[in-house]
Amino acid sequence: MNTMQASARPATRAWLAFVALAASPLLASAGDLSATYRGKPVPFGQGQAHTVVRTDDAGKVAAISIVLSEQALAGLPAAKMAPAYLLRMPAKGPRTVVDHVVINWEAAGHPPPKIYDVPHFDFHFYMVKRAETMKVRFASDAESADPGQQPPAELLPAGYILPPGTAVPKMGVHAINTKAPEFQQQPFTATLIYGYYNKRQTFIEPMVALSFLQSKPAFSAPMERPASYSKAGSYPSSYSVSYHPDRKSYEIALKGFQ
Repeated sequence: MNTMQASARPATRAWLAFVALAASPLLASAGDLSATYRGKPVPFGQGQAHTVVRTDDAGKVAAISIVLSEQALAGLPAAKMAPAYLLRMPAKGPRTVVDHVVINWEAAGHPPPKIYDVPHFDFHFYMVKRAETMKVRFASDAESADPGQQPPAELLPAGYILPPGTAVPKMGVHAINTKAPEFQQQPFTATLIYGYYNKRQTFIEPMVALSFLQSKPAFSAPMERPASYSKAGSYPSSYSVSYHPDRKSYEIALKGFQ
């Protein structure tokens, strides 16, 4: 064995090792920027809830979610006026149009009767600061139909209206989708609400019946989108309500950001 051959073999082995590594999934996915960022959990029912931001392989926001542990649906308050549960967004990861999330548990539901008067959750994804929502005031719930609260047409998705009776302090006015199944004589399961205050978009709200969540669904639906938004950024085009048996959790997600 000459000196040249002896010195070449380690180099050859190193090169072969590099080729093998390059072919492995680890290095092949080195450019994949997909990630999951979790917010701080808060107690909810007998379990907990937290926010999640998921990014795609380009590092862009793919989903913003609320995750409930399986036990979160147990031990919910029976009182009609249950407390609001504030969930902060993840401390790390990309910034999104969503500033914070509030879950409102409606033990007895709310108007209109025979539509939303069943136990359900209001999942508010707010685009404004918490301090701003706490200043929202109304003279009556009918104020949602007043001209001062009606947003420009380009901020309302097709088929959505702001009827009287949907103005709620510390939230805003709620625009409903008149084409939604629950307004076509079908039972309410899940629906999508847009929220406003002083003619500005302030929240996006999936509203989900407790019984629907308990059925452990795998539900997804497109969202009607307005022609424009009050706040610049990327917005969802669909939402989903699903149960993950592997993680024993429920997830309410905004998806398809554009």
